[in-house]
Amino acid sequence: MSNPAEIPQTMQAVICHGPENYTLEEVPVPKPGPGEALVKVDAVGICASDLKCYHGAAKFWGDATRPAWAETEVIPGHEFAGTVVQLDDVAAEKWKIAAGDQVVSEQIVPCWKCRYCLRGQYWMCGPHDLYGFKRRTPGAMAEYMIYNVDALVHKVPKEIPAHHAAFAEPLSCSLHAVERAGIGFDDVVVVAGCGPIGLGMVAGAKSKNPATVIALDMAPHKLEIAKECGADLVINIAEEDADTIVKDLTDGYGADVYLEGTGHPAAVPQGLKLLRKLGTYVEYGVFRDDVTVDWSIISDDKELDVLGAHLGPNCWPAAIRLIESGRLPMDKICTHQLPLADFQQGLELVSDGTKSIKVSLIP
Repeated sequence: MSNPAEIPQTMQAVICHGPENYTLEEVPVPKPGPGEALVKVDAVGICASDLKCYHGAAKFWGDATRPAWAETEVIPGHEFAGTVVQLDDVAAEKWKIAAGDQVVSEQIVPCWKCRYCLRGQYWMCGPHDLYGFKRRTPGAMAEYMIYNVDALVHKVPKEIPAHHAAFAEPLSCSLHAVERAGIGFDDVVVVAGCGPIGLGMVAGAKSKNPATVIALDMAPHKLEIAKECGADLVINIAEEDADTIVKDLTDGYGADVYLEGTGHPAAVPQGLKLLRKLGTYVEYGVFRDDVTVDWSIISDDKELDVLGAHLGPNCWPAAIRLIESGRLPMDKICTHQLPLADFQQGLELVSDGTKSIKVSLIP
């Protein structure tokens, strides 16, 4: 256990008071309870879902058909890495960590009591408390945070820079989507989007050793990074017809697997069109607005397998190993590191989308 006298009484933290109402405030440093750890936050990534929550998307704040899920008076931030500064023997034994270790925690803190948790499907936990969205689980846009007693915690080698270690969160999500796809050796796999999720999908898909991995985007510099992540072919959809190229590559049949990682409505019909009959569509993107497609393509035309994917269950150790391996161009993926006070600029960078890939705050 760290010396409590060395821990300050207050800290800087971003507080969510509601859509487009986030402020930097001085708040008390939280105190860990039994079986918990106090962690000094070294880096926190800004996710596209953070941005959609900030802008008031119905998925987070509800609408006429669904209640709000996000809560106010919460510190945002669910992809992070930090250094353990205080913990008890229970937490140390449970998570196999010690003061001074670099650690990450999975973004969901399961209840371990609901049907899903009891069946081992913890990532679909009923209460669904994610760091940064719920009062039970304050997030990492702060100088310190608590790793909850129910959390899933992983140690990360200290040699990995903190903003790279925090990328384990989106990378685990990408790898889960790849696992859902059940990629085979002869498959042609198309990945839509070369942002943080899409680049991780490219790397994960390549690791399955399929026939071809194709990356789609509209930004030439992101497509170049996709090549470094393992894409065999890249297509700039602003300049080229992806459907024609994929059909020509597959004797007119279409792709075997389509992984959607953009959250842009246009990527959905694009995927349905690119897939062959009996193909597999995996949706990972988080959409701000409703998406409408011709569902008869899924059924009568092609009999597609359409799968959702959520979070990164059981993929965190693999994500950490992949970052540690050096196979990913992490310095090109993690483009911006800003002070916590510049969180608004960080959100704007993510919103713009053209100047950054992964934006991190360094408290």
